[in-house]
Order: sequence, then structure tokens, then C-alpha cells
Amino acid sequence: MDKTVRKHIVVSAVNIRKGGTLTVLRDCLGYLSTRADLRVTALVHDRKLCEFPGIEYREIPWSVKGWGRRLWCEYVTMNRLSRRLQPVDLWFSLHDTTPRVKARRQAVYCHTSFPFMKPVWQDARMDWKIPLFCLLTRYAYRFNVRKNRYLVVQSGWMRESLAALIDFPKERIAVSPPSFGMPAIEDTSAREPVPVFLYPSTPDCHKNMETVCQAARLLAWRTGQRAFRLVLTIKGDENRYARWLHEKFGREPYIDFHGFMSREALFDTYGKAACLVFMSRVETWGLPISEFGTTGKPMILPDLPYAHETAAGAGQVYFCRQNVLELCDAMDKICQKNLTSFKPVPAVPVAAPAAGNWEQLFQILMEGL
Repeated sequence: MDKTVRKHIVVSAVNIRKGGTLTVLRDCLGYLSTRADLRVTALVHDRKLCEFPGIEYREIPWSVKGWGRRLWCEYVTMNRLSRRLQPVDLWFSLHDTTPRVKARRQAVYCHTSFPFMKPVWQDARMDWKIPLFCLLTRYAYRFNVRKNRYLVVQSGWMRESLAALIDFPKERIAVSPPSFGMPAIEDTSAREPVPVFLYPSTPDCHKNMETVCQAARLLAWRTGQRAFRLVLTIKGDENRYARWLHEKFGREPYIDFHGFMSREALFDTYGKAACLVFMSRVETWGLPISEFGTTGKPMILPDLPYAHETAAGAGQVYFCRQNVLELCDAMDKICQKNLTSFKPVPAVPVAAPAAGNWEQLFQILMEGL
């Protein structure tokens, strides 16, 4: 190929509109917009969500209106579009599934950890789509996956789990942890009248907030209702799960259903908190662990692979089973300022292929093109 011709990358992200996946899309396109040596086409829901100079955009807003349209877009529309966009050197899908396209090379960014979650009966009661999604994503990952040169995940534990789930070579699964910018956080926890426990989370049933609230109730019976405060970043009216939590625990004076926090307010609360409690049953990464870990203050985390990996390098961590009594005991140690059970978590290097930033990741994805 003539070396003066720019390599053509298509970034497919038509279903990404919010949350962490939108952050990944913005970061990805933000980096690619600095590469004058590349031609970049982005397939998106709405270009206003992720607009950068030097990127060619094609909007496909209708694909989010139901699974039927999503599948048609992935396997029919994108196939036709890929032929019109020729030549395509790398087709990089940012949302888990492998589209049927014509390209020299394909890669997929695998976000969701739901295939590795074990649903419980309450998941179906709170949101029937959760157990269904757990089942469907196990097959969505498998379909057409052999067409990819690489899969991209955020963590080593997910590489191991995904390779076993879909029988895909581990040496072709690149680990690229999320990058995040953190301002300096002033530790103001000593100014608080009582220890503050913080659980920053969305109101999703797999976040296991009921276990934290039950542990707080037990701790209140032990120590008194004014001996601590638990701050939740949900208001209690967002969905069925949030309403159930608020109905069950909303009258407890030591539980603060604060609601959504801006990034600035969250960082301020990191400073006020004596301890982070994060009890999600499954996460791809667990960004609050990384963010709060920079403060050096104690964290109570589930004894699960994602938590061990995300907390690597942190100085004071207690890993516990997702058990009300054990969690209550750990929170009680914070109230008593007894941190002997809180241990440092050693940093473990991630095996290759691994990337610390977008430049390194695209070097891996485009090697040999």
C-alpha cells in the first residue's frame, strides 16, 4: 500500500449515549483527533455527544430503538456501510458485539461484565431485564467473535474470564485499564462529627446496596444511631430498586439518600469520608475504588477478582464476603479507629498485550497494518 495514503479507522459506537461507555468513546475519539496520519470515521448515535475536529461522523440514531433495530444495524446496515467506506484498515467496535463488515482487521471493546454475574431472584423482581441481559450477553460475545484480531477489556480478571467463556486466545485479548484524571483531594474527614461511610453507585440491583444498608442498620443497633453516617449517591425514586431501598431504609437517620453528585461534589465527599464501602456483585473495573484509593484512606470491598485488581496499590483495604455481619464488623472497626485488619494490596503487573493509554492500544490494534 502507498505509504502516503492514510490508514482508515472506523469507530463503531451507535448505541453509546451515556455513562462510562460514553467516556470511553470520548477518550478514544479525542485521541484519534490528534492523529493527522489517520482517517477516522465515527458511527455514533449523536455527534454532539462526542464531537472532535478531524473526525468524519455518520449518525445512526434509530439503532437504539429496540433490539431488532440494533441487530439489523450491526449485521445489515454496517455491512453495507463498510463497503461504501472502503478501504477500511481497522473496524473498531466499542460496544461488545462483532458487526458483519468488510475490513482488513476488526477489534471489539468489551465493556459489560454481566456475563460473569450470577443473577439472584431479587434481580428479576427489581428489573427482569438484568437476568435476561446476563444470559443474552454470553451469546452476544460469542457471535462472530472469531472475525476479530483483538478483543479489548479493562482488566486482567475479565481477560481470563472472557477467554474461558468464549474460548478465545488470551494473547489476543488486550488489557487497557480506564484512565482518569484526579484533582488533589483534601482530607477533611477529621472535621466531620461522626465517621462518614460513602457508597457512590448507580441505583442498579447488582450494586448490592441493600447489604450495605442492612449492615448499617446492624451497626446502628450496636453503636447508636448517631455514631456514624452512610452516604448513598441515589435519591430513592430513580427506579423500582431505588424505591424499594428507600421504602426499607429511608427512615433511618444515619442513612443519607443524597442523590446524584456532580464530579466536584463527589470529590468533596471523598475528602469528608472516613471510608469507602463498595459492595457491587460484579464490575468491569470499579472506578470509585481507583478514585478513592488516591486518598490513602480505608476501603471496604468485596472479596471478588475485580475489587482485588482495581484496589492494587492501595494502602488500607479490607476484603470481605458480601455478608451483612462481616460487613458490619468491618464498618465497626472504622468507628473504633481500629485499622489492624486493613491491609495494603500489592500491585500486580498485567501480562501482555496491555496498554496504558490510547496510543499504546492503537499500536497493538494496528501492528502490521
